[in-house]
Amino acid sequence: MDSQNLIDMANRIGDFFDSMPDREEALAGIADHIRRFWEPRMRRALLAALDEPDASGVEMSGIVREALVKHRDSLTPAAAAAV
Repeated sequence: MDSQNLIDMANRIGDFFDSMPDREEALAGIADHIRRFWEPRMRRALLAALDEPDASGVEMSGIVREALVKHRDSLTPAAAAAV
């Protein structure tokens, strides 16, 4: 996954929700959007970029970073079941 592109997409989502007057609602909205519309590989790569912020070259916005940290447990995909 291209982490630069993922961070850019997440920042655009953050820009939309950043205009909301209720910060907690905005953070929940960002996390909910990513959880509902991003596939597990995309979420894993975005969370990995959160852990290694300088690796991608694209800076993650503050509101996106805050949403990911606050809602990390619900954004982390479940491990695939072994067959």
